[in-house]
Amino acid sequence: MESGLVLQAEDTRGHQEGIKDFPDALLLDPAEASRAAAMEPLARTRFILGRAALRRFAAELMDLPPGELEASYSCPRCGSGLALSHGRPGYTFRGERLPLLLSMARTRHWVLLAGLPSPGTGMRLGVDAEDPARLDFDGFDGVALGGDELLTVASLTGPALLRERARLWVRKEAWLKVTGDGLRTDPRTVQVRNRPEIADLASSDTGLPARFAAAVALG
Repeated sequence: MESGLVLQAEDTRGHQEGIKDFPDALLLDPAEASRAAAMEPLARTRFILGRAALRRFAAELMDLPPGELEASYSCPRCGSGLALSHGRPGYTFRGERLPLLLSMARTRHWVLLAGLPSPGTGMRLGVDAEDPARLDFDGFDGVALGGDELLTVASLTGPALLRERARLWVRKEAWLKVTGDGLRTDPRTVQVRNRPEIADLASSDTGLPARFAAAVALG
């Protein structure tokens, strides 16, 4: 992994009660708060908890007060700035963009955060995590995997099949966060088994439960 890369997992159940008093919601900027307000309650709670965790993480890495950061997301299609609430995450402090790459993944009640302070010019970061149990449904392989990936899972069954599905999926998601394409790109066309920019992550790297799959990509 890249020297200086920081990974942190957070179990958001510890913050669920706090939502009632809105301390995490207070860490959202207007664009984020507007997006949260349009969501149904469960999705809203997860969104608030995730964005608050990301802001605290960024502030800790830069040794700054989280309440003084301003979210500044960037999207290859929509541009960047304080009015945007989706895309690649970033923050400014007193009008200056922080020299920090960030990425976040959510699965179940867990949030996985990745940060790289002082990145090289043009570098991009992507991280993803998944509970293999969420991929236990017919049709996943046909819509998510392609080429030699299908051959890889063809002989697998049971837990081994779910683990390999999850491993391939998080590698795809991490890489698509690097490119900025997201799932606008057909995941079957994204081949990630041997891509050197992507690394599988163990639970000892992340702090996630051992059953989860996780990957990080730098490009």
